[in-house]
Amino acid sequence: MTMEQLHALFLEHPKICTDTRKITDNCLFFALKGPNFNGNEFAGEALKKGAAYAIIDEEEYNASGQYILCQNVLETLQELALYHRKQSKAQIIGLTGSNGKTTTKELINAVLSKKYKTIATKGNLNNHIGVPLTLLSIEKDTEIAIVEMGANHIGEIAFLCGIAQPDFGYITNFGKAHLEGFGSVEGVIQGKSELYDHLMAHGKYIFMNGDDPIQLEKLGGYIKKMGFSTENHQYYNIQCVEANPFVVLEVEGTRIETLLIGTYNFPNCCVAVLMGKYFNIPLKDIKTAITSYQPQNNRSQIIDKNGLKIILDAYNANPTSMRAALENFSAMDAKEKTLIIGDMFELGQTAAEEHQAIADLAENLGFNTVFLVGENFFGAKTSLNKFKTFDALKEHLSKNPLEKGMVLVKGSRGMALERVLDLL
Repeated sequence: MTMEQLHALFLEHPKICTDTRKITDNCLFFALKGPNFNGNEFAGEALKKGAAYAIIDEEEYNASGQYILCQNVLETLQELALYHRKQSKAQIIGLTGSNGKTTTKELINAVLSKKYKTIATKGNLNNHIGVPLTLLSIEKDTEIAIVEMGANHIGEIAFLCGIAQPDFGYITNFGKAHLEGFGSVEGVIQGKSELYDHLMAHGKYIFMNGDDPIQLEKLGGYIKKMGFSTENHQYYNIQCVEANPFVVLEVEGTRIETLLIGTYNFPNCCVAVLMGKYFNIPLKDIKTAITSYQPQNNRSQIIDKNGLKIILDAYNANPTSMRAALENFSAMDAKEKTLIIGDMFELGQTAAEEHQAIADLAENLGFNTVFLVGENFFGAKTSLNKFKTFDALKEHLSKNPLEKGMVLVKGSRGMALERVLDLL
């Protein structure tokens, strides 16, 4: 079957499934493989549950006309996504960075959907499978697609750009994330910059943070760009009025109050404003979109519970986002502050050093109480409270419950620190 024929089949059955637990009627089931599973083995089950066709890559499972045999299912999915993207008239905005990608994506989508028919990456489906699935969710009337791209190795963003072929792009920042894969901060900069490299090589439009020295250097002489800045008059001026705890910005004399905490969310709001201006959305609509956006999924959520004001930022963490969260928490007005932070993953050989640095920072910022959770933090040299496991923390809090003040909860996804809510 040619790609043109497969795409025609996809247009008849425009729902893609890769998990037999989520089969929808008349979908196309792509039998992907993983380290511990072989999707070909589940193709028959997918068809029984209502899939129209199953795309497989092992001859022995090719039992009827409902099976489509290809060379490699993953590559076929990616090629189909690229083919579909080329047929679409939608403009693609590529988005990557070390921190804040998902919040930024949601803010941009909130703003642009005020005027355009948009789609955006669902959740964090931002890898070599998620990006194709996002592109395949583009419908005939979609005008703009915001495609989040994640990576933990050099070359991944370039590969994803080859599939998505973005018309626009923005990098949130360059931080100490996925150091195990990138090798160093320099590796992170090189890897994330592949988005801007792709856009510049193809003469596409770039949005940028005019206060980020790395972006300023990278995009110095590039003409097709638009930036925001708090002080550089070459770019669109946006001011951070306050972040105590919620970010408030000022744009063209208009005050925009958000439900996002922390100065680290300020640039995420700024680029949403910037893109709104570029796509000719009235400032009053931009303001409405940003002020009504409410973070979810354990990202900078504020929860009032049993006399405590809890900042739940437990979706993920790396040294850069952790430092920003701690410094922001330190600057907030509260008589009593408790810090509960968990291990940061994927730091490779720098893990011990980076966890020690965060423990030192937590100690120096003078919080009333600090709880460090996880094996890496447990190995840090500090006088702060340390717990090797979550269960150890649980036991402590059951005997010594927190009764008042503000609490920040932050850690890598694998720590699942949102479980702390049940203990407070």
